[in-house]
Amino acid sequence: MESCPRSRWRGRRQLQEAPGRPGLRTPEWLRASLGGSRAARCIVGWRWRWRRLLRRGAERLSVCGAEAMAFWAGGSPSIVDYFPSEDFYRCGYCKNELGSRSNGMWAHSMTVQDYQDLIDRGWRRSGKYVYKPVMNQTCCPQYTIRCRPLQFQPSKSHKKVLKKMLKFLAKGEVPKGSCEEPSAVAHTCSPSTSRGQDEPMDSTMDDAVVGDFALINKLDIQCDLKTLSDDVKESLESEGKNSKKEEPHELLQAQDSVGEKLGSGEPSHSVKVHTVPKPGKGADLSKPPCRKAKEIRKERKRLKRMQQNPAGELEGFQAQGHPPSLFPPKAKSNQPKSLEDLIFESLPENASHKLEFTRFLCSSPLEAETPPNGPDCGYGSFHQQYWLDGKIIAVGVIDILPNCVSSVYLYYDPDYSFLSLGVYSALREIAFTRQLHEKTSQLSYYYMGFYIHSCPKMKYKGQYRPSDLLCPETYVWVPIEQCLPSLENSKYCRFNQDPEAVDEDRSTEPDRLQVFHKRAIMPYGVYKKQQKDPSEEAAVLQYASLVGQKCSERMLLFRN
Repeated sequence: MESCPRSRWRGRRQLQEAPGRPGLRTPEWLRASLGGSRAARCIVGWRWRWRRLLRRGAERLSVCGAEAMAFWAGGSPSIVDYFPSEDFYRCGYCKNELGSRSNGMWAHSMTVQDYQDLIDRGWRRSGKYVYKPVMNQTCCPQYTIRCRPLQFQPSKSHKKVLKKMLKFLAKGEVPKGSCEEPSAVAHTCSPSTSRGQDEPMDSTMDDAVVGDFALINKLDIQCDLKTLSDDVKESLESEGKNSKKEEPHELLQAQDSVGEKLGSGEPSHSVKVHTVPKPGKGADLSKPPCRKAKEIRKERKRLKRMQQNPAGELEGFQAQGHPPSLFPPKAKSNQPKSLEDLIFESLPENASHKLEFTRFLCSSPLEAETPPNGPDCGYGSFHQQYWLDGKIIAVGVIDILPNCVSSVYLYYDPDYSFLSLGVYSALREIAFTRQLHEKTSQLSYYYMGFYIHSCPKMKYKGQYRPSDLLCPETYVWVPIEQCLPSLENSKYCRFNQDPEAVDEDRSTEPDRLQVFHKRAIMPYGVYKKQQKDPSEEAAVLQYASLVGQKCSERMLLFRN
C-alpha cells in the first residue's frame, strides 16, 4: 500500500540525513556561508527541489531547464550577490576620509575558473567578499600585479632574507639591529589590499630595504618610522664592520704582496693603481674610470693566484690563442644559486632549529576541485603552515587557481619578525608555483595582490621581477617596466598603448547573463520582463560589464 505524503516526506528526509549518503546532505559550505538568511532558505530549498526536478525531467522547471542542467553537469555554479558602489569611504593607504571607491560581490560559492577570470579583470577577494576598485575615481588606484616565477631571479635583498633564515636554522644566529614588527592581523572585508594593510613607509628609503621590513604587503605593520630608519642604519653599519672582519686572511696577505693600500691611492712597484680625482677637479681622461671596492677585491684575488702559479695560468690562456688576461672566466662553482638552492639548502645534522612546511585545505568561497590534469593537491584555498621546532610560527593563505597561485595574506608570530617571514613566505610561494608548473603547465604565475605606485609602502612589490601589471581598460598584461614611466606622471593610467584596443571579453549580450530568482535560473532577458525598477537594470548591466561576458554567463546573480 502506498504511504501517505507525510510518510514519503519523512522517509526522504531521513534518507537525506542518513550517514554514508553525503550527496544528499546539505553542503556545509552552503550552510556556513548563507546562515539563516532568506537567501539561504531560498537557495538550499532550490538546490534540493532542482535535484528532484532533474529526476522527473528538467522540462517541468518554469524556464530554462536545459540551461540549468548544463550548470549542474559541471558541478555547482558560482552564486554571487552584487553591491554597486554608491559612496566613497576612507582609504587604507593615503588615509583620505572620502577617497576610496570600489564595487563588490558577496560570493556564496565560486568556482576556481570563475575566480581566475575575475582576478584577470582586476577583482580580488577578501574572505568571501570580492571587490574591484573604481580605478579612475579612487584616490589610490590598485593595479593587479603578477610575477612570472619561471623567469624569476631573487635579488640581493631576497637572498639576504633566505641566508638569514638558513643561518638561524643551522646555527641559531639572530641578526642584530632588526626591526621588531608587531603581530599581523589580516583584514577580512576591507576593500583595500588582498594581504593586509600597513602604515606608510618612509618614501626616501630604498625599496629593497623597505621590502625586508614591510614583509611583502602581507602584514599590518605599524613600526615607528624614526626607529625603523635608525635600526636600518645601525644594521648597515654593523654589517659593514662584520664584512671587514670576515675578510679572508689570505686576501690580506695578497694586499701586502702587491703593495696596495685601499683608499690611499699609493701604487706598488709591480701593480699600478690609479687614484680617484679629488672633488671639483674633474675626471682624468687618461686614466680608467673608478671601480667599485668589490671589483678591486676580486682583482686582488686574481693577482694572488697569478703570483702563486703564474706560468700555469698564463700558459693555459696562451695555449687557446688568447692573450693573458686578469679576468679569467668564472668557474662553475661561482654560478649564482637558484631560488630552490637557497630555500632547500641542506642543513647540518646538528642544526639548531628545524623548519617544517605543511599544507591544508581551508574554508573559502572557492569550490575545491581535483581534476586529473591538475596539481596533486587540487585547486582551491589552502593554509600553508610554518612549524619551527614543533611550534607553529606562521600561516599563509593562498588560492591555487587554474593559471596561478594567488597569495591572500599571512599570519605570523611577532616573536619571529626578525626572520622577515613575509618576504621568506613569498619566495617559498614562488618556488611552490614552479613546482606546480612541472605537473600543470598552464599554472605558471604568482599573483601578489595590488600594486599601488602612489603608495610608497606598496611599490616594493615591483621588485619581484619579471612582473606585469593589468591594464585597467583592456585587461591585458603589460611588463611593469613599460608602465612605470606613465605612473610617474599620473596615478591612473591605461597601459595598453594601442588606442584602438578594447576589452575582448566585454559584455556584448547582457540578456544572456544568468540570474537566480524565485528558485529558478533564467537569462536576464527573461528576468527583466518581470521587473519594473529601472535602477535594478542599471546595476545588473554594470555587474555584467565588470565581470565580463564569460563570467556573466556562468555565474548566477542572485536577485530577490
